Amino acid sequence: MTNVPYVRIRNFIGGQWQEEQGWKTVPLFNPSTGAQIGEVPMSGPETCELAIQSAYEAYGKWRDLSIGKRVAFLFKLRDAMVRHAEKLAQGIALDQAKHISEARGEVQRVIELVESAVGASSLMQGDTLDQVGSTISVKVVRQSLGVFGGVAPFNFPALVFGWFIPYAIVAGNTFIFKPSTQSPYFMQLMCEIFMEIGLPAGVVNVVHGNRDVPGTWYEDRRMAGVCLVGSTRTAKKMAEGCARGAKRSMLLGGAKNMLLVMEDANMDVFVDNFLNSCYGSAGQRCLAGSIVAAVPEIYDEVIGRIVEASRTLKFGDAFDPDVYMGPMISDAAVENAHRHIDMALAHGNCELILDGRNPVMPEKNKNGFFLGPTIIKDVTPCNPLFTTEVFGPVVATIKVADMQDALDLIRSSEYGNGSCIFTQNMHYAETFSRYVDVGMVGVNVGICAPHPFVPFGGIKGSLLGTNKVQGKGGLDFFTQDKIVTVRTHDPKGPGSRKQSSTVVRSCVAS
Repeated sequence: MTNVPYVRIRNFIGGQWQEEQGWKTVPLFNPSTGAQIGEVPMSGPETCELAIQSAYEAYGKWRDLSIGKRVAFLFKLRDAMVRHAEKLAQGIALDQAKHISEARGEVQRVIELVESAVGASSLMQGDTLDQVGSTISVKVVRQSLGVFGGVAPFNFPALVFGWFIPYAIVAGNTFIFKPSTQSPYFMQLMCEIFMEIGLPAGVVNVVHGNRDVPGTWYEDRRMAGVCLVGSTRTAKKMAEGCARGAKRSMLLGGAKNMLLVMEDANMDVFVDNFLNSCYGSAGQRCLAGSIVAAVPEIYDEVIGRIVEASRTLKFGDAFDPDVYMGPMISDAAVENAHRHIDMALAHGNCELILDGRNPVMPEKNKNGFFLGPTIIKDVTPCNPLFTTEVFGPVVATIKVADMQDALDLIRSSEYGNGSCIFTQNMHYAETFSRYVDVGMVGVNVGICAPHPFVPFGGIKGSLLGTNKVQGKGGLDFFTQDKIVTVRTHDPKGPGSRKQSSTVVRSCVAS
């Protein structure tokens, strides 16, 4: 993207742009160049109140709209996103600095999520049980809950929108979305699409700011629930807030994912997947492979192959078509990765075999936020690099005795997002899939992200709550069951029955 205009990010409330008055802004940067490209408002309590009230007032009419008409809006949303796909991708590559090829893939995945959500008319069907009594039937209906709030991280501004909003609104809820202040531009473009398709005012509202924004949701009676993708630490704090306010919550936290390479693995397949898993999105994603484990028979070969592939990987400007990996999100993120590298080396008994710190960049990108591929060999389970999520292109390697050794190490982690095994042995694949203590498993794939039609999410510290995102699981979170018990009787029959004193009266309708 050339000739980037200065971007003034604005709140979107009640179907209109809202200017934040009297509150500070924070700068918005292009991570590829380090240049400031805009500013983001830090919304105050008055704006948060306006958004809640707007969503609450819109909810009554939106939930009463037939599901067919709500689905029709999703079809309009999908078609508009297809028309504007390249513009949306460039918006992601601009402030999030995901490489343009990956940004296009993220937009495509969100379009697929919208397509999945249009199946709500089938996925939201309830159940009926006839004649539970001689004249009584029971039915279970699925209904919306009200106003939901969602908080997105910087790394997937489009995907998290797709996980939350299409499923929430097609079920009849309304939504308040808080993007990351580091990558808000995608949602600014999406608000333009909401206006283009005529989405009713207040159905989706966008409020920018810090953690004070969701802080206004927890105990507000008008809010039904809260969603988050972020760190486990943040998820725990939000879980506490939701518990105080008796809010439904779906909170996806951090991760530390292992790629396990067995002695019979197809090494070419592994290396290709390793590059995507560990360096895609500059390692800034919850399913990034940050630990490479291999059995003794092939450990040295694995090390040699990943170092060779990593040395030749080209990183740079997110819009450069010849680049594989873009920058990190901020200078602070780069410094944080440096600290983790230093801590790992200070712990001892490991070796820095590829150092991506302080790379020499072209003049255009010399002030960008870059960290090249970095590999630290022979990291032990007690090394902080083995247990802590770095969120960058930093890979730890470890030699494991066998598959059971790897399974034990994964089980000991506080996280349980995903893990992958590379093997051609069906016994290895099935055993690993059955016993690995994570929520998502990959066999000969480096990114074990499931397709939109099935749930996405981890276990343990990677997911607080019981619901996962997308697919039927996503709709389950955004709906509630209502049980209706119905007695019918002949209007010409007797109005009541005489009852003996010896009759036992049931605690359910009979």
